[in-house]
Amino acid sequence: MHLTAHHIKRRLAWFQYPENSSVSKSCRHFGISRPCYYKWHKRYLKFGEDGFVDRSRKPHISRNETPREIVEKILYLRRNYHQGPTKIKMYLARYHGIKATTCTIWRILRKNGIGRLPMNMRYQRYPKRYIRYEKVNPGEQLQIDVKFLAPIEGQSRRYYQYTAVDHCTRMRILKKYQRNNQQSAIDFVDYVLSRLPFPIKMIQTDNGSEFQQEFHWHVTDKNIQHRYIRPRSPYLNGKVERSHRIDQEEFYSQLKGVVVSTAEDFNARLEKWERFYNYERPHGAMDGQTPYEKFRSKLQEGCNP
Repeated sequence: MHLTAHHIKRRLAWFQYPENSSVSKSCRHFGISRPCYYKWHKRYLKFGEDGFVDRSRKPHISRNETPREIVEKILYLRRNYHQGPTKIKMYLARYHGIKATTCTIWRILRKNGIGRLPMNMRYQRYPKRYIRYEKVNPGEQLQIDVKFLAPIEGQSRRYYQYTAVDHCTRMRILKKYQRNNQQSAIDFVDYVLSRLPFPIKMIQTDNGSEFQQEFHWHVTDKNIQHRYIRPRSPYLNGKVERSHRIDQEEFYSQLKGVVVSTAEDFNARLEKWERFYNYERPHGAMDGQTPYEKFRSKLQEGCNP
């Protein structure tokens, strides 16, 4: 701490006024207590005028300091999964039984030199905000879309991830295909209907070539309504589009450097990720519930899918 000549002179005067004066008289004259006098006199005798510098009042041990093992968990989730304070809070509570506020997590990140997420990983601000809504019952609407994947390392062939998301519970079904056409889309629909624990009333897709006439009639033949979103309006399929971003951030980014030798190995990893998403991963839009927990809560409410 910087100490001016005025402060040094003032404290030095405590021990020089007047000569042969008692400590009590000096304390009364300068308006200080005897403990204060003796504290600074002891420092003066030991360090000279350098002893008049104020020391830090920070305690050596803070009772409210976050334990180091919790700090390490917070930093691990941020560095490896690019999670923000709210999502880190959910993971700590669900998997470690640790209660931490978002403010505490944010301060820990800042203290360790970790600021905001990169621009490509943040929620984007748009001048026009769209109204977000949710279907009441599971199976009322299913959003289907295709994610184009980069070729597996060491292979030239590229793959396509077909994704179906229930509008109510966010339960997802994923499957990888080598071709993006109507035959793949039809096979995927049959696969989805055999996997979901509730019937589907309507399927919503974009206007891609894989969802045209053959696919449309296959869906309607199963007594399921098929609806196209407006052209150039991907936000109308917002839940499946957002889930693809989660796939990229939390699944595909973790495959970097991992050797995936065969397409079957790739599909096995994708199925494992699907199970984690549906049964273990807390969802921010559902107050930390997993999609399966949301489905169970709907059943308890008495909904009839």
